[in-house]
Amino acid sequence: MTVASNSQSGDAEVPPVLPSIPLTPEPGPRDASLGALAKDVTTHLSTLVRSEVELAKAEVTAEVKKGVQGSVFFVIAAVIGLFSLFYLFFFIAELLAVWLDRWAAFGITFLIMLIAAGVFGLLGYLRVRKIRKPERTIDSLKDSAQVLSQRGRSGNDGNVRELTDRPSGRHAAAG
Repeated sequence: MTVASNSQSGDAEVPPVLPSIPLTPEPGPRDASLGALAKDVTTHLSTLVRSEVELAKAEVTAEVKKGVQGSVFFVIAAVIGLFSLFYLFFFIAELLAVWLDRWAAFGITFLIMLIAAGVFGLLGYLRVRKIRKPERTIDSLKDSAQVLSQRGRSGNDGNVRELTDRPSGRHAAAG
């Protein structure tokens, strides 16, 4: 697949050139047989569907790239913020050192950090403990597996009734 180049900026990449519906002269309705017309319709429809899928794939790929680039900046900001916490706690310790001995100020700051870590650890544990397995999905998969395993068997296993089983001649679903 070739990539079209953008003449305005040398580094910017444009999505690949997508196939298009061939613009060949088509025979008139009286010149072509029904089979030839059906073949042309299926060919054009197939090309159209493939082109639409390629276009959607190109658009989604471009949007995912933008999302990944944006999330990289969020991760960088989070890392810088976490490293900045060191200076915040150092500042708190030095501020407390104005009124207390330096060792006591750093000890108090350390205890504050431990308490904060413990609180956030407890909150995380309580959140994770609430996670449950997807019961409805598991039940649905079990039902699907049961249906698929019975599909290959011949005959009626009692779960499915024939439409004409009822003596009154009405449908089995009507009653």
